[in-house]
Amino acid sequence: MNLYFLVEGRSTEKKLYPKWLQYIVPKLQRVKLYTQVIQNNYFILSGNGYPKILSEGIPTVIDHIQEVGRYNYLVICLDADEDTIAERKDDVEQFIIDKKLDLGNTQLKIFIQNRCIETWLLGNNKVFDSRQPRQSPLSDYAQYYDVSQNDPEKLGSYNRRNHADFHYAYLQAIFQAKNTTYTKHFPGEAQDQYYLEQLIKRTQQQNSHLKSFQEFINFCSLIKNSI
Repeated sequence: MNLYFLVEGRSTEKKLYPKWLQYIVPKLQRVKLYTQVIQNNYFILSGNGYPKILSEGIPTVIDHIQEVGRYNYLVICLDADEDTIAERKDDVEQFIIDKKLDLGNTQLKIFIQNRCIETWLLGNNKVFDSRQPRQSPLSDYAQYYDVSQNDPEKLGSYNRRNHADFHYAYLQAIFQAKNTTYTKHFPGEAQDQYYLEQLIKRTQQQNSHLKSFQEFINFCSLIKNSI
């Protein structure tokens, strides 16, 4: 079982996804070069944002897959941003069709982070309890929309220019309230196993929450059971 991961983010996703795979699918080993896959390996590459992940990332990756001939899955992970999950997924599928790109026997899996990776990370109820007193701006954010009680994937954009900006600011405020830090280049404790376990626990306790995150976790469980 070999997988090629193409992720949108330049930094955060390239740090978080390998950690998550290490915790959920420990038998799946990362390789440094896409040509090094043999058995139960994966390679991960950044698409350098959207829309570069389409115009440059996907053609490059499919060339790699055709060259090596040993990949079972191409896994593409990107943000929904201001689109719906269906719209962003259709963008990827239509691009592959329009460019007549051939995946051969490699299966395509597309996971849309709704709205972004920080949206998923807002689902950890251990790091944020709205019942505890908070200072502004976190108290303002929680009054606008309490992510500890409501689905983070339905969080709006508040007074920011888009959803991703606000979800990032909300998560940063939560970390700051704990006297720690979250940035794109330094996700901090969001990389820890306990953090992932709390996100999974959230979906188990509130099945209607973090649906797009659940899709990715279910896929990882499928891979684990296939190895």
